[in-house]
Amino acid sequence: MNKVVDLFGIDVAANLDVNWKQLVSDQWCPYTSSKCFKVRKSLPEISIGTCIVRHGRNSQPIVICPRRFLQRRQVFVDSLHLLHGHTPGNELHIVPEVAIPGGSVDYMLVSALDGRVLDFVGLEIQTLDTTGTIWPERQRLLERLGISDGSEDVSSTKGFGMNWKMTAKTILVQLHHKIGTFEHLNKKLVLVIQDKLLSYMRNAFNFGHLERSRQSDPMHFHSYTLTPRADGHRIGLSERLSTYGAGIAKCLGLKVEPGIDIQRLVSTIEARISSQTLLEIL
Repeated sequence: MNKVVDLFGIDVAANLDVNWKQLVSDQWCPYTSSKCFKVRKSLPEISIGTCIVRHGRNSQPIVICPRRFLQRRQVFVDSLHLLHGHTPGNELHIVPEVAIPGGSVDYMLVSALDGRVLDFVGLEIQTLDTTGTIWPERQRLLERLGISDGSEDVSSTKGFGMNWKMTAKTILVQLHHKIGTFEHLNKKLVLVIQDKLLSYMRNAFNFGHLERSRQSDPMHFHSYTLTPRADGHRIGLSERLSTYGAGIAKCLGLKVEPGIDIQRLVSTIEARISSQTLLEIL
């Protein structure tokens, strides 16, 4: 069984007519319409292209690339209800990498009219970090697909693992740094994760105080499952939870001052929205 499930956004086991040689040569990510950002450190001109891998005793599919969650823009649609200031006729924008105190937010889902921001929701996307290297598995896959470059990496015994503990702890620390800002501004922050990572976090941290999603809470957890289909795996919302700022503090006990006013953040977002950031439902 292939340990690499998705390569450059294409399921290697799906019944698809794919020119794999061209796909690997193009190094194209279908979710961002740009070159895959996951490159080899030793050869930065080569994109690795691995989106989903199989790991663990049951060879369960694990998403390791955050861009994979951009499939069909579903994660943004699933957060529309948190845009309380959105009304029909407003434009919807997706603005990436917006700086706030304590770091930056992966995406802002924005409701705007005539270039003015009327409301916004922050989205953080977290996937599992790997340990070791996926490269030999990727090269063995290419050999099975008949496009091997003759690299000796196919015989490498180096493997990869999943860094569950560090991934979970790191994102909780980041959330605690950021949720204070959103709570201070009376806005919402959403963490998008795979259901398997949420299950780990429940077991490893104190998640007993998290409730089924309430729109009044500032911090929301949206977990997604992978469903195999004839054309590949599709993400789908499986569970929603929510809490308040102090709820994240119960896990880690860290604190940072928000130190920002809403007009400053709105001005930052307004400067970034354009025809290129429009959310289009294809």
